[in-house]
Amino acid sequence: MSAVLQRVEPLNRETRASALLGGTVMPSAHFYVRNHFAVPSLDAAKWRLGVAGLVRRPLALSLQDLLNLPSRVETVTLECAGNGRSFLTPTVGGEQWGLGAVSTAEWSGVPLAEILDRAGVAPAAREVVFKGADGGEGKRFERSLTFEDLRNSEVLLAYAMNGELLSPYHGYPLRVIVPGWYGVASVKWLTEIDVIGHSFSGYFQTEKYVYEWERDGRVATEPVRHQRVRALITQPGPDQIVDAGAFAVRGFAWSGVAPIAKVEVSLNGQAWEKTRLIGEAYRHSWRPWELITRVDSPGRMTVRARAIDQAGRTQPEDQVWNRLGYGNNAIQEVAFIARRR
Repeated sequence: MSAVLQRVEPLNRETRASALLGGTVMPSAHFYVRNHFAVPSLDAAKWRLGVAGLVRRPLALSLQDLLNLPSRVETVTLECAGNGRSFLTPTVGGEQWGLGAVSTAEWSGVPLAEILDRAGVAPAAREVVFKGADGGEGKRFERSLTFEDLRNSEVLLAYAMNGELLSPYHGYPLRVIVPGWYGVASVKWLTEIDVIGHSFSGYFQTEKYVYEWERDGRVATEPVRHQRVRALITQPGPDQIVDAGAFAVRGFAWSGVAPIAKVEVSLNGQAWEKTRLIGEAYRHSWRPWELITRVDSPGRMTVRARAIDQAGRTQPEDQVWNRLGYGNNAIQEVAFIARRR
């Protein structure tokens, strides 16, 4: 099994660490799935992307229209903001994700800037609202980005994933990809883009996907935005048996703010050792890393990994608890067993 099923309806599943071994890009069938509502059934022949609001030329674009426009391919890591929620104490509500609500793919599509240029944004425009076809209980999945956000992010309207048209689970026929941000910003099943002149206050913008704490007797909130820096250990796995002697510790590291500068590993609480970063450094993708080290004594061992990005951000030793359980990037520890050959 390459996936851990969190919920059947709506479908939510994470990727097992064993399936993360290998190259940078995750096969589409193993990519994690996060849904708030049932997957909508959309007929691409009838589907249109509407662009309206504070624009000079409202648009209604078919999938073929988008396929005919200048395109771009981006390798981007998406991570659910609740990744790691199950490790929080005390427990919080929501999907109890382990550490597998993260994956990387090659996304093909049209830069959002191309669409907005064709529509002609009015001077009074302040934010862009992305509206998905999914919804329920009187709510629709909608998120916005400010124009300042857009200037600092290469937003893509993606119609393909790993060289094939999107599957229904991943947003067919069109989804948003916001590199560096938690996955909530990458709205699936996109049907409308609304350019507005005020701050958007939709449910998934202001009531969900906010960090919430109590400070000095008052509730403080902060929006969930960029992915926090994190290193994920994929090898060894929990309780894996390894032969004493030379062995490899491997994993991935990523950050939404800056490229990864280094990853360090500690065995049994000993001094941190610098790992080797592997492969090409994509700006918005995780980076594989490895450390070839030794275990000379048999018994139960622990390995920890922490990432540091080029902005100087690193992972906390302990969890940073918040009421909705977002952004838990505490240093991961894996216990394994060494045996004599």
